[in-house]
Amino acid sequence: MRVGGARTERVVGGFNAWMIALSRSPRWGRPVRKHFTVITYTGRRSGRTFTAPVGYRRKGDTVTIGVHVPNAKNWWRNFTGEGGPITLELDETPREGHAIARRDEKGRVTVTVQLTD
Repeated sequence: MRVGGARTERVVGGFNAWMIALSRSPRWGRPVRKHFTVITYTGRRSGRTFTAPVGYRRKGDTVTIGVHVPNAKNWWRNFTGEGGPITLELDETPREGHAIARRDEKGRVTVTVQLTD
Protein backbone atom coordinates (compact mmCIF):
# COMPACT_ATOMS: atom_id res chain seq x y z
CA MET A 1 0.00 0.00 0.00
CA ARG A 2 1.43 3.36 -1.03
CA VAL A 3 0.84 6.27 1.31
CA GLY A 4 1.46 9.85 0.22
CA GLY A 5 2.85 11.07 -3.04
CA ALA A 6 5.61 13.21 -4.50
CA ARG A 7 5.11 15.97 -1.90
CA THR A 8 5.26 13.47 0.97
CA GLU A 9 8.42 11.94 -0.47
CA ARG A 10 10.05 15.40 -0.67
CA VAL A 11 9.12 16.17 2.94
CA VAL A 12 10.39 12.81 4.19
CA GLY A 13 13.55 13.14 2.10
CA GLY A 14 14.17 16.61 3.52
CA PHE A 15 13.63 15.41 7.08
CA ASN A 16 15.97 12.45 6.55
CA ALA A 17 18.69 14.70 5.11
CA TRP A 18 18.28 17.09 8.06
CA MET A 19 18.53 14.26 10.63
CA ILE A 20 21.62 12.79 8.95
CA ALA A 21 23.30 16.22 8.93
CA LEU A 22 22.31 16.81 12.56
CA SER A 23 23.72 13.43 13.64
CA ARG A 24 27.04 14.32 12.00
CA SER A 25 27.29 17.89 13.34
CA PRO A 26 30.08 18.72 15.79
CA ARG A 27 27.71 20.43 18.23
CA TRP A 28 24.60 18.22 18.17
CA GLY A 29 25.91 14.95 16.81
CA ARG A 30 26.81 13.23 20.06
CA PRO A 31 23.42 13.67 21.81
CA VAL A 32 21.51 12.84 18.61
CA ARG A 33 23.54 9.65 18.05
CA LYS A 34 22.52 8.33 21.48
CA HIS A 35 19.04 7.72 20.07
CA PHE A 36 19.39 7.85 16.28
CA THR A 37 21.66 6.09 13.84
CA VAL A 38 22.03 6.13 10.09
CA ILE A 39 21.40 2.86 8.28
CA THR A 40 22.58 1.93 4.79
CA TYR A 41 21.21 -1.03 2.88
CA THR A 42 20.67 -2.31 -0.65
CA GLY A 43 17.11 -2.67 -1.91
CA ARG A 44 16.19 -6.29 -2.67
CA ARG A 45 14.35 -5.52 -5.90
CA SER A 46 16.01 -2.32 -7.10
CA GLY A 47 19.60 -3.11 -6.16
CA ARG A 48 19.97 0.56 -5.20
CA THR A 49 21.72 1.72 -2.04
CA PHE A 50 19.59 3.64 0.46
CA THR A 51 20.51 5.63 3.57
CA ALA A 52 18.06 6.66 6.29
CA PRO A 53 18.08 7.82 9.92
CA VAL A 54 16.30 5.58 12.43
CA GLY A 55 15.76 5.48 16.16
CA TYR A 56 17.40 2.53 17.89
CA ARG A 57 18.24 0.74 21.12
CA ARG A 58 21.43 -1.23 21.58
CA LYS A 59 22.35 -4.01 23.95
CA GLY A 60 25.80 -5.42 23.25
CA ASP A 61 25.94 -6.64 19.66
CA THR A 62 22.16 -6.48 19.19
CA VAL A 63 20.48 -3.35 17.85
CA THR A 64 16.68 -3.01 17.87
CA ILE A 65 14.90 -0.59 15.54
CA GLY A 66 11.20 0.08 16.11
CA VAL A 67 9.46 1.02 12.87
CA HIS A 68 6.84 3.70 13.53
CA VAL A 69 3.88 3.69 11.11
CA PRO A 70 5.21 0.61 9.27
CA ASN A 71 2.44 0.57 6.65
CA ALA A 72 3.66 3.96 5.43
CA LYS A 73 7.29 2.81 5.10
CA ASN A 74 8.95 0.31 2.83
CA TRP A 75 12.57 0.09 3.93
CA TRP A 76 11.99 -2.55 6.59
CA ARG A 77 10.45 -4.94 4.04
CA ASN A 78 13.96 -5.57 2.70
CA PHE A 79 14.61 -7.50 5.91
CA THR A 80 11.59 -9.82 6.08
CA GLY A 81 12.02 -13.58 5.90
CA GLU A 82 15.70 -14.49 6.19
CA GLY A 83 16.64 -10.82 6.53
CA GLY A 84 19.67 -9.23 4.94
CA PRO A 85 22.84 -7.20 5.38
CA ILE A 86 22.74 -3.69 6.80
CA THR A 87 25.27 -1.08 7.89
CA LEU A 88 24.70 1.17 10.91
CA GLU A 89 26.75 4.13 12.10
CA LEU A 90 27.52 3.43 15.74
CA ASP A 91 30.10 5.34 17.79
CA GLU A 92 30.92 7.29 14.60
CA THR A 93 31.97 4.04 12.92
CA PRO A 94 30.18 2.01 10.23
CA ARG A 95 29.19 -1.39 11.65
CA GLU A 96 28.01 -4.31 9.55
CA GLY A 97 25.14 -6.51 10.66
CA HIS A 98 22.38 -8.87 9.65
CA ALA A 99 18.85 -7.47 10.04
CA ILE A 100 15.57 -9.35 10.36
CA ALA A 101 12.18 -7.61 10.41
CA ARG A 102 9.23 -9.07 12.27
CA ARG A 103 5.63 -7.89 12.63
CA ASP A 104 3.81 -8.79 15.84
CA GLU A 105 0.12 -9.64 16.33
CA LYS A 106 -0.69 -5.94 16.84
CA GLY A 107 0.95 -4.93 13.55
CA ARG A 108 4.04 -3.39 15.13
CA VAL A 109 7.30 -3.93 13.25
CA THR A 110 10.69 -4.40 14.85
CA VAL A 111 13.95 -4.82 12.96
CA THR A 112 16.59 -6.68 14.97
CA VAL A 113 20.20 -6.31 13.85
CA GLN A 114 22.90 -8.69 14.97
CA LEU A 115 26.23 -6.92 14.50
CA THR A 116 28.74 -9.10 12.68
CA ASP A 117 31.99 -7.14 12.79
